[in-house]
Amino acid sequence: MDKEQRKLQQNGNEPRIVSGLNHPLKTPPPGEQTRAVRRQLVAVILANVGVISTGLTLALPTATLHQLKSTTEPVHLNDSQATWFASVNALSAPLGGLLSGCLLDRIGRKRSLILLNVITVLAWILLATPSQSDSNHFFWQLIVARFILGIGMGLASAPPGVYAAEISVPKTRGSLILGTSISVAGGITILYAIGYFIRDDFRLISLICCGYQLVALLCVLPLPESHCWLLSKKRVTEAKRSLNYFRGFDKSDEITHPQVLEEFQLLHKSLQQRDAEVKESLLWSLKHPEVRKPLGILMTLFAFQQLTGIFVVIVFAVQISEEAGIKVDPFVCAVLIGLARLVTTCPMGYILELWGRRRAGMISATGMAICMFLLAGQSQVEFLRTVPYLPVVAIVGFIVLSTLGLYTLPFFMISELFPQRVRGPASGVTVAVGMFISFLVLKTYPGVKNSIGLANCFIFFGVMALLALLFIYWALPETRRRTLLEIEEQFRTGKSSRPRNPVDVEMKEVFVRKPEE
Repeated sequence: MDKEQRKLQQNGNEPRIVSGLNHPLKTPPPGEQTRAVRRQLVAVILANVGVISTGLTLALPTATLHQLKSTTEPVHLNDSQATWFASVNALSAPLGGLLSGCLLDRIGRKRSLILLNVITVLAWILLATPSQSDSNHFFWQLIVARFILGIGMGLASAPPGVYAAEISVPKTRGSLILGTSISVAGGITILYAIGYFIRDDFRLISLICCGYQLVALLCVLPLPESHCWLLSKKRVTEAKRSLNYFRGFDKSDEITHPQVLEEFQLLHKSLQQRDAEVKESLLWSLKHPEVRKPLGILMTLFAFQQLTGIFVVIVFAVQISEEAGIKVDPFVCAVLIGLARLVTTCPMGYILELWGRRRAGMISATGMAICMFLLAGQSQVEFLRTVPYLPVVAIVGFIVLSTLGLYTLPFFMISELFPQRVRGPASGVTVAVGMFISFLVLKTYPGVKNSIGLANCFIFFGVMALLALLFIYWALPETRRRTLLEIEEQFRTGKSSRPRNPVDVEMKEVFVRKPEE
């Protein structure tokens, strides 16, 4: 056995001969072994630590609006100002989404995450230090801080998912991409819990969030850059080191394992072919079905996500709990909502691999519609009024079922559906559209609720969930166990091409393109 073979065997990639058997034991391919999976997992966790700020930002109005609107405070917000405070972050999030699309390709995945944390730290400082005597300055500093937090939300939407998709292999990709959704759910739960214990000091809450964001910034610094981005920038040696690292080997300047070398060469060839093509803007790229179709699908999916009231329940959890007639402490109900979302999000990688994207989305939309109709009927149907704790069960059920699909899928699939050449800008534009719709929904919800009543709002959300069900059934592709290039080819040709052996899909790396015949 020569030196190179011994080195491969030490890394667990050489077939092991067992005494008494004349055939080697099958070992996992590179990227699926324990060492490689652990590296991918740690990197994705560190990349998503800062994304918790998105959950903190979304849940902040629930924990602070009762104090900010209190007339007993020296300075406070009126009803109109309060709606701006609750929604302005969604107005600025599209700017962050567009900025994210540019930064992903220009400065890379890691530096985009660093910038996200720096911007968010500054926003939390502003939010913790508004004027205590001038109402006008008080309002505008809060709005500016929330506006910057919204930019951070947009920035956080794409880089972690793209990073996770690029460093992983198909077998681990589903679970790792979910890191973003788990982080957002965790941030919401943390803020709800902080609000339960600190009900009358939004400045202290903001300082706690600021301290956390500083820790998140430090977590990003040791991350290796994605080999896909490094190779796209002709930084070949660094790309080899990164790929070796995420496939379970030492950070060597040369790739020795044949499967990893094949992945690298095919990725390199793919990028060279892309560079040889005429450069196209995202707008011009829309003539290609592999760009146009996923863009339309994801924009529509984001629209349904917002129109079904998912973010309304997150932002106004305490207020909705009170108005729905829940008899327990509304902050306790908010914490239950946060915990329900967090607990449901954690196994979503397994669920999406078990059920597939389409089935999970259809089950989610159906259940959400039922929960909204139950909430609407609870105030109008005598029988439903006698069901104990129905509002609590319906709201928490709505959160659980939304997490099973409609809340998670748009962010999950944004890292799967777009081709590599437009992934950055297309992700940014998609998130921008979704966040703008979120702003419209959050800003108009209080006024619409006062005009048509809470029950009719619930009915509207339920109807939107049913329409989302039809859309998922009709238009959403199934991407389970497919490489990113196979997904792109399906959009290009309109044909679903599965390998004869489903296991072959899992053994392919995310950017391996089949050689042309």
